[in-house]
Amino acid sequence: MECRLADLRCKEVINIHTGFRLGFVADVLFDVNSGQIVSLVVPGPFRFFGLFGRGEDYVVPWTCIKRVGDDIILIEQGDNYNRDRRRYKKW
Repeated sequence: MECRLADLRCKEVINIHTGFRLGFVADVLFDVNSGQIVSLVVPGPFRFFGLFGRGEDYVVPWTCIKRVGDDIILIEQGDNYNRDRRRYKKW
């Protein structure tokens, strides 16, 4: 199965440990030297009906990804997610 980075943006991330739906992939972090994907970034949830922006982004390490399907990505991670302290901006 071949998958481009642009195709990852259309995939939904679901935690199989808790059944929690994180959302869709917004960004991919990869190591420039080795060319390997390090983690996926999923935008955080909306705050108060979207009036106050979003919460912190979910950063899912590549080691937690169990299966990449046609339309979803299954991860296995505990209740604590690595939340990124900085916001990713689109340029």
